[in-house]
Amino acid sequence: MYADLSPVIAATAQWLTRAYPASGGALALALTEAQARQAVTVAARLRYPTPMDVGLMGVAGPGGSARLDWITGGDGDGAADAWRTWVDEVVASWAVSLLADPELAARAVRALTEGGTPVEYRRLLTPDDGDRRAAALLRHPDLVAPVAVLHRAELLAVVA
Repeated sequence: MYADLSPVIAATAQWLTRAYPASGGALALALTEAQARQAVTVAARLRYPTPMDVGLMGVAGPGGSARLDWITGGDGDGAADAWRTWVDEVVASWAVSLLADPELAARAVRALTEGGTPVEYRRLLTPDDGDRRAAALLRHPDLVAPVAVLHRAELLAVVA
């Protein structure tokens, strides 16, 4: 199932890191990308919990980034940006909600792991100071609010 979500995870994480860029050099970019990918992975697994859900998404497509680009003032109109068609708006909204709210992130990971906290989500759940500095824009509740609010209610229902 995870392999089938890979294009959505990769595109949505890339969209997040472009919409809310890292603060600093190459290391900051890598740290921000890791945090975005972890949040998007959790969000995608919650959004598409069964092989049937993943299959239906594969047939219908994830929707693309057009609305997200409009909301954030993004520049997703070039032919070289074909990857944007794999961005999932709901997954992006859920991911920024998780990044901006540590308690919600912990609840979401618990929902996936039935009480465990795998090491693979450390940067999402327990970011250190370097992680926080690198992803300051991506984790800022006020800055991500226009995207987070789009589908936050559905996320809260899923992790309730």
